[in-house]
Amino acid sequence: MLAVLSPPSKPEARELLAWYDRHRRDLPWRARAGEKPDPYKVWLSEIMLQQTTVAAVKPFYDRFLERFPTVGKLADAPVDRVMQAWAGLGYYSRARNLHACAKTVVAAHGGRFPESDQDLRRLPGIGAYTAAAVAAIAFERPTAAVDGNVERVVSRLFLVEEPLPRAKPLIRELAQALVPPDRPGDFAQALMDLGATICTPKRPACAVCPWLEPCGARAAGVQEVLPRKAPRIEGQLRRGAAFVAWRADDAVLLRTRPPSGLLGGMAEPPTSEWAADYDPAKAMLDAPLEARWRRLAGTVRHTFTHFPLELTIFLAKLGADAKAPEGMRFAPRSSLSDEALSGLMRKVLAHALAKPLPRKADAPG
Repeated sequence: MLAVLSPPSKPEARELLAWYDRHRRDLPWRARAGEKPDPYKVWLSEIMLQQTTVAAVKPFYDRFLERFPTVGKLADAPVDRVMQAWAGLGYYSRARNLHACAKTVVAAHGGRFPESDQDLRRLPGIGAYTAAAVAAIAFERPTAAVDGNVERVVSRLFLVEEPLPRAKPLIRELAQALVPPDRPGDFAQALMDLGATICTPKRPACAVCPWLEPCGARAAGVQEVLPRKAPRIEGQLRRGAAFVAWRADDAVLLRTRPPSGLLGGMAEPPTSEWAADYDPAKAMLDAPLEARWRRLAGTVRHTFTHFPLELTIFLAKLGADAKAPEGMRFAPRSSLSDEALSGLMRKVLAHALAKPLPRKADAPG
């Protein structure tokens, strides 16, 4: 049975909206008071903010919008250009889905986003939260957009003791009951802001919270331990090898990963398979070309959502006339910042070349 108690008093949307009107965050994708939100900007920001902080997204958002100012421009762009613009932001399936979604909006909806969360969910890469956020913020639909911030606020407000993720349906139901018929878009953003600035994971600023009185967790003194979460099961460590072929004209061998799957469509130096039982001592069987490969000291470690990875790095120096194997290419090291390299592959190349790579300003990890 799901555990939930009624709050000491009924939380009112007007209290939160009054706080929001005074303290709303100034974000580049957020319409100012009195302005109509741009659905394209709302959608783009919500995709970027999935599992990524506001601070990391801000510079990426501005640069991305300069390249692709409309959904039509994004749909018309080659997918490689979209992946390059996304490089460094992580979770690269988002970029592929972003491009696919833009093409669908243009082809099936005449370049206009559908307004209901049900129709939005039919678009590539749009799940329940993103659909609700776009529907509420861009089209004033009275639907609850429940992200991590909102889960935290609602679980504390109603003293939900059931751990996540089992509590998600209940939290969504409770959040939906709070949505006012007027200003649902502002209410959605107010909940997000409250969770991001006041009802934070640690040391929530309860004294200045607009819902201080009705908060069940605050009354019970357990605000810092909610929401409860089921123990996380960490994935098994995988290992592999990465091969950095460095030509005498200062070009590096790269290939493009298959379009689907982990890091799909991204550029990388050739690698082996990634497996728990991979043996680096046999890595030469996976080398992309014949060369004098040298195993470098140390390894490059990276943690994905579902597993940690450890790569052993091999380096080979080649003559300037060396040819790339089929399906690969040599890229000048001076232009690597323009390649769609993930944070992991930037670490691999920096480890092999003994210096940080040129990179886009403010690019995270």
